[in-house]
Amino acid sequence: MFYLTQAVHRNAQIRKDKIATINGNRQRNWAELKERVARFASGLHSLGVDTGDRVAILSLNSDRYFEYYFGVPWAGACVVPLNIRWSLKENAYSLKDAGVNILLVDDAFAEMALALLLEDLELEHIIYIGDKNTPEGMVNYEDLISNNEVVEDAYRSNDDLAGIFYTGGTTGFPKGVMLTHTNLWSSAICLLNSINLKEYARILHTAPMFHIADGAMTHAGMLAGSTHVFIPMFTPLGTIEAMDNQKITHTLMVPIMIQMTVNEPAVKSADLSHLEFVIYGASPISESVLVRAMDTFSNAKFCQGYGQTELSPLATLLTHEYHVIEGPNSGKLKSAGKAVTCTEVRIADVDGKEVATGIIGEIIVKGSNAMAGYWNKPEETATSLRNGWVHTGDAGFMDEDGFVFLVDRVKDMIVSGGENVYSAETENAVMNHPAVQEVVVIGIPSDKWGEQVHAEVILKEGHTATEAEIISKASEYIANYKCPRSIKFRTEPFPLSGAGKLLKKDVRKVYWEGKDRQIN
Repeated sequence: MFYLTQAVHRNAQIRKDKIATINGNRQRNWAELKERVARFASGLHSLGVDTGDRVAILSLNSDRYFEYYFGVPWAGACVVPLNIRWSLKENAYSLKDAGVNILLVDDAFAEMALALLLEDLELEHIIYIGDKNTPEGMVNYEDLISNNEVVEDAYRSNDDLAGIFYTGGTTGFPKGVMLTHTNLWSSAICLLNSINLKEYARILHTAPMFHIADGAMTHAGMLAGSTHVFIPMFTPLGTIEAMDNQKITHTLMVPIMIQMTVNEPAVKSADLSHLEFVIYGASPISESVLVRAMDTFSNAKFCQGYGQTELSPLATLLTHEYHVIEGPNSGKLKSAGKAVTCTEVRIADVDGKEVATGIIGEIIVKGSNAMAGYWNKPEETATSLRNGWVHTGDAGFMDEDGFVFLVDRVKDMIVSGGENVYSAETENAVMNHPAVQEVVVIGIPSDKWGEQVHAEVILKEGHTATEAEIISKASEYIANYKCPRSIKFRTEPFPLSGAGKLLKKDVRKVYWEGKDRQIN
């Protein structure tokens, strides 16, 4: 029997006086956490929440967000975490799509919540989890807890729906991914064993808590009985200060966060000696940034996770012993690692049949972590989930040792002059130029080539480079037809989703506006 509230019961029993959560000056032990979770669940019942209902949250990171993740299933309902970077209309869409009638918000989103009440939604109650005066018409979270008695756990488990997690929309319109208790438990137990999470661990939540990757850390840390430390949102300085002051042992970041953190001057004087593990994923990381990070966090081991929301989210892990540039385990640093304990991973052709070692195909994954499907979208479910296999839409290959190497998003493949060009390969080549800080490679319309390989480049501060110099450097690593035929130098940052993932479609759309197709 797999149920996410199991860890709440266990930790309150064997670690009742130990610290469970730290949020600024506010900290609570496991016994207090269990009581608050049970009272919050009772409060939800008082507002009409019934078995299977959806309860959403729109908030920055906090200990109350953490309690939400367990109080909602305790009440028999399922969570719907909303993307903090979405617009009013996008959040309204997800709330309406999921049929949400209760929403939790903090100070950062109280104003948007009031605007959401004017939309055509089923919202009946807004619960305020901030620290200021409760806005008129909202229910105060602490009052909800103090005014309701402890209620018994609903013990939702196994194939019961635990949450609806909306995809970031990097390849299309957002879809609600249905994840069960078994799904989330499976990824958590895989991560727990791979990053040596123990009771003494102190986990920093700096990545956004709406994202399923941080959710995996949440549930893995719960199973271990670790202490959870929260900062409202990622900033390089705030992350470094929390690591130093709170003696953080484990944290999860996306690559752009790692890059910004190692670039922050304060990192040089901070005490990071307690940091044992840095887990990263959600988007590719350049080898140069990774090597710098390993040098900066010299006592920490690194672990890369690859997956997607549909996999709760883990498919593969590149564990710490392969984060080396020499020795018998070297040569795997550019891979996404091997299948985690709960998954089977294959590289498949267009018919779903497994291809030979070294051949590029679509990465497909099967296991107890595979989603139940997309909420209210049976056709999309049938396309992505076939015979138990989740078709990731990512292109890659597998080596003879079972390591998966990502090549690109399938939809990011460029066909130029009849040749297939995978943009990630071109991006890696361009990054070898010493003046390049970031690069995005896309296909743009070309009368001559059909599609033209085009790069958008951000240079490092104080550095210069010409288009010819960058193309020349790239040609040292890849065939000429894979090199950019044009380069745009930009100073503005690339667009990112709320989870820190590159929105390549937003870069592409400028060049494809007015076209009736997005390929040539």
